[in-house]
Amino acid sequence: MNGTTALVLSVSQSLPASASKSVHKSSLAALTLGALGVVYGDIGTSVLYALKEVFGTGLIAFTPENVLGILSLFVWTLTLIVSFKYVTLVLRADNHGEGGLVAMLALASQAVKDKPQLRRVLLLIGIFGTALFYGDGVITPAISVLSAVEGLRVFSPELSHWVIPLTLTILLLLFWVQKYGTSGIGRFFGPLTAVWFLVIATLGVINIWDNPAVLWALSPHHAWRFVTDNPLVSFLILGALVLCVTGAEALYADLGHFGKAPIRLAWFTMVMPALTCNYLGQGALLLKSPESLENPFFLMAPTWAVLPLIGLATLATVIASQALISGAFSVTKQVVQLGYLPRLNIQHTSARDLGQVYIPIVNWGLFAAIVLAVVLFQSSANLASAYGIAVTLDMLITTILTFFVIRFGWRYPLWLCVMATAGFFVVDILFFASNALKFFAGGWFPLAIGTVIFTLMVTWARGRELLGARQVEDGMDLTSFLDAVFISPPVRVEGTAVFMTPQLGTVPTALLHNLKHNKVLHLQNIFVSVHHHEIPWVGLADRVRIEALGHDCWQVELNFGFKNEPDVPKALGVLTGHGYSLDPMTTSYFLSRDTVMPSLNGGMAFWREKLFAQMHRNASGAADFLSLPNNAVVELGSKIAL
Repeated sequence: MNGTTALVLSVSQSLPASASKSVHKSSLAALTLGALGVVYGDIGTSVLYALKEVFGTGLIAFTPENVLGILSLFVWTLTLIVSFKYVTLVLRADNHGEGGLVAMLALASQAVKDKPQLRRVLLLIGIFGTALFYGDGVITPAISVLSAVEGLRVFSPELSHWVIPLTLTILLLLFWVQKYGTSGIGRFFGPLTAVWFLVIATLGVINIWDNPAVLWALSPHHAWRFVTDNPLVSFLILGALVLCVTGAEALYADLGHFGKAPIRLAWFTMVMPALTCNYLGQGALLLKSPESLENPFFLMAPTWAVLPLIGLATLATVIASQALISGAFSVTKQVVQLGYLPRLNIQHTSARDLGQVYIPIVNWGLFAAIVLAVVLFQSSANLASAYGIAVTLDMLITTILTFFVIRFGWRYPLWLCVMATAGFFVVDILFFASNALKFFAGGWFPLAIGTVIFTLMVTWARGRELLGARQVEDGMDLTSFLDAVFISPPVRVEGTAVFMTPQLGTVPTALLHNLKHNKVLHLQNIFVSVHHHEIPWVGLADRVRIEALGHDCWQVELNFGFKNEPDVPKALGVLTGHGYSLDPMTTSYFLSRDTVMPSLNGGMAFWREKLFAQMHRNASGAADFLSLPNNAVVELGSKIAL
């Protein structure tokens, strides 16, 4: 049991039963409201464009039967993919309470750790899925904000030329404020998104009241009839139909922030009913006024309400985009700690919540790509063509990884695992195949972004592997080296030297340079190796492993999960219980700053070695990443050829 769990149990036990129950209900309500703003902002704004884009394909004859069929497909796509797949099945695959593709990848790789070849394949699949997340992170804010601002064309066609500039201005402001953190405005996300869902549900109910026959679309037989009567068209429109489940992956990705119960409660009590009402309301409007197809969402509202609705929709899309940007920061931080990206400049924006971070290169890289997308595609309709390939591939990868988790991790019978995932696998394949047809119409854009990120990730991971192997090959055994040194020891100076070394048991390059140039050795020497593991959290009980080497020298292994903050000085505080405590005033941290030299006979293609060398050179300092005090760090350089 980790310290956090123990604290929670002790608090619950110290409260009266009625008070504990009240606290639980209060926290559940607060978390459910928070989940509305962070988890469901994206899927909640899909009503702005999804139905319009399905009919905008021009493949569907505009008849009452087809309108009911399409609406039924919307309702049952939400039910099958979101309610059944994500809310019911995938949310169960939590990694120590954490969710998301990185957590699922860690679970799957651990489940097949005795099958190295399969594990390697799953790692590549999962990392590719993680890279595709950045492609989705570009398209989703662009299409969401643009579709909201396009409401100006409904209010006044003369304002059309302001749509692109206003969209870019809103996005610039959104990315500009990221460096200040979201703790201040974040508390308004849930209530504002709750208002959004109430408004879209109300608009839907008003239009359904005018044409209640649209409620027949709730029956799955209308979806079945449409598919059987139009099999080819049904397949082709899947590329647009997938827009109604934008953000479905967020349900799983934000599991660690809110927990299963609030996410499920928010979905079934507010989000699913509101989305269903709104889509049916749009359908009712189209049955009465087919000319409303130009923009059925905004035309649902009375004229006096269009401008306020545009403002609310813009706020909702900004909140949805904010959640995705924060997710990009979080995923990047996890990927860095898993060893698939170099150290980056990660700034904490909240003293209370360590999960709130700001990564400048990710922030402005996303913004540049989003600006390119808006300028390149010009409208939400064109962006809809670019959307889908990355998302459906991620959905497919989630299904594949889920199978291996429940089969090899949970050890369920094969027949049950196949039954649980085969249907979703077929649906995901169909959605992906349909979206693949949009490759040349814009689908290449997020796929290209994902491919570039994937190349960087696998190059960095492989480069680190080769670098580690070279360091072991060139290194000396630490114990034997110390035995030899202390036969005729150098001058000992006061204080403690902490030598950071990537390889446990080998002599740090910094120690060799220190002995060679300074010809001294500190009275106490600690050799520290930091390891990150494929689990989100490593508890304090498993954080530190210590081995005494004699001569006032210790070898220390520090273990962190991919969501732990790697704070080396704090972790080394455990030495107090082993007869020694670090005095910050007399402790120096020695780091090796290696310069990587590409070679023609290395373990990667030469261009990849040059890429790795460049990434290694531009990585942020290890001192900041490991939370070392800057005024106590000594860096000594060396060159290593791959």
